[in-house]
Amino acid sequence: MKLPDQEQEQDKMEERESLLQKPVMTRILLGIIAVLLICILVLLLLVSIQNGQKPQDLQQNITDYAKQQENLEQTLEEEPQQEQTVEQGKPLETQIELTEDVEEELKEEIASADDEKTAVVVDIEDESSEAYTKEFILKEAYPHFEANNQDAIWDLAHLKRYVKLSKGLEGTGDFYYQGDVDDEGKPNGTGLAIYEKNSYYFGQWSHGVRSGQGTWFRFYINQKNKTNAMGTYMSHSYAGAWENNLPNGQGAEHFDVDISKMMPDKGKIIQNVIGNFKDGLYDGDMYANTVDYIGNVQEWDGIATEGVFTLWRDMSAIGECAVWRYRDDQSVCMDIDKSENRQQGIRELLK
Repeated sequence: MKLPDQEQEQDKMEERESLLQKPVMTRILLGIIAVLLICILVLLLLVSIQNGQKPQDLQQNITDYAKQQENLEQTLEEEPQQEQTVEQGKPLETQIELTEDVEEELKEEIASADDEKTAVVVDIEDESSEAYTKEFILKEAYPHFEANNQDAIWDLAHLKRYVKLSKGLEGTGDFYYQGDVDDEGKPNGTGLAIYEKNSYYFGQWSHGVRSGQGTWFRFYINQKNKTNAMGTYMSHSYAGAWENNLPNGQGAEHFDVDISKMMPDKGKIIQNVIGNFKDGLYDGDMYANTVDYIGNVQEWDGIATEGVFTLWRDMSAIGECAVWRYRDDQSVCMDIDKSENRQQGIRELLK
């Protein structure tokens, strides 16, 4: 049997032991909580790495992008590697200047061509910007023409700044040029020219005139006229030999056609003409293909002498000329009005 004093002493000891155990339990609990927090942080870090980039990688990408932008700005500020000149007194350093009337015409002219080739419209925010100088536009376009990148050329030609630059040349007879020049500053060698009516030439030159191998383009940007009433034609081009500023020698003429705008009752239209050209006119054995409103392609043969076709059959009684003969059935001919059997060729270049 324990005495009362002994019982009191034992109770005091048990109380002290209980007090000693409480800090230990607290520390254990805090340790568990700390471990759990660390695990949660590790999991969050792993998730962020899987879903994105590490902070230091993101910072590095931002730094690299900034350096790229700085290098691009420095490149644009540098002078073009090739010499630039402009015919008939068009100084390169001046900005593009148009009247309010021309601005209104531009708004009406720019539109989408079709689902595959869409006109890209860029609003002009600051005409004093370097992006709207002739120097910038020529320098921007040159490598794409040099590489004959047809898609890029299409996109650039439909930018508003390009349409506006070409519009400013209407009625002047001038053109803007970048490329090789002779001692008198005339185009000589290889170069790019921008003309009125959304027209371009890239290729060889000889003392100011197109001579050698080259390609000419004209883009019809929502342009409708007597021959293009439905907007069927989207562009017109010629690639081949040149002399004295006109197609001379072997070459190929091409029309970019939007068949969705063709009517079933309109038959077929010529898409390509290949053969020999003399001063821009068909001259010799010629090949053509046509396309109709559902995309059927047919091939034809013709013979021309300086823009006048040899007739496959006499149809003078009804005032028509059989100028193209169907390759798969030579009894089938394609006719034109008798009065049109002259100056057959790339008429846009003959004006």
